[in-house]
Amino acid sequence: MSESTPVDLAEPGLEVRTFFVRGRNVLIARANLSELYVDYYLHLGKHGVKPAEGHDTLFKRALAAFVLHCASRPWNEMTAWTINLREPLLNLFLTGDNETGAITGRIFDENVKEFPENLFYSDVVRGRQPKRRSVVPFTEADPVAGMETFYARSEQRPVRFFALAEEEFALVCEHPDCDQAWFAALDADTVRGLVPEREGAAGATEAVALMEKRVYRWHCGCNQDRMLEVLAPVMKTDPEGLFGESSVVTIQCPRCAARHAVTREALEAYLAAHP
Repeated sequence: MSESTPVDLAEPGLEVRTFFVRGRNVLIARANLSELYVDYYLHLGKHGVKPAEGHDTLFKRALAAFVLHCASRPWNEMTAWTINLREPLLNLFLTGDNETGAITGRIFDENVKEFPENLFYSDVVRGRQPKRRSVVPFTEADPVAGMETFYARSEQRPVRFFALAEEEFALVCEHPDCDQAWFAALDADTVRGLVPEREGAAGATEAVALMEKRVYRWHCGCNQDRMLEVLAPVMKTDPEGLFGESSVVTIQCPRCAARHAVTREALEAYLAAHP
């Protein structure tokens, strides 16, 4: 899981707010994903990537869950999810860095390995600690179902994901001493009304405190140098197989599917500088 290039913190981005419901002991992460979805589609258009409609719907659902998950995690954490689905057969990849607010990802729909079950992979790096990986199988062909299973089995605490509007979502996470009956009975209307006291209407029945506001942006950080680094080992062993009769090869970023054209001359110069 490679690090993201820092983004300009002065730039606007998607604001995710987290709340704590006192007395119920749950954390809520909530955001309207419209702005991030726009950036995602601008990225696809720029690089000529056109995912199938059904695949795109699954990715957007996974992206919403992932962003809310990141916002509920420590600031010094980098996370990557790979969600392997059997039907349709594809991988949904997402990665985010809480220190920079960078979020990116892509759909893999070619040469995807099929397993007996859907699989949810979570890779986490916190500070200078070694990478920690969790893998859990799940049944329903839904990335949110994979996330909920991951929380229950790996994090050992349940979460619930709610669509509050067309592109507005909330993630409700159980904390110690949670009111489990109340948590299980939650619906979208109830979650929609859980806002800090100063923002809520008169007569609010829950004590809700604003915890944090975080900003996330669609940003990968891939560039020509990184693509040269990726291609260098192949160039050393099989340059003719890599280029054939062409002087240019196009490579897709494994993190965001951006297309980069790399010339043979540039790759030869890179190898000369990095023997």
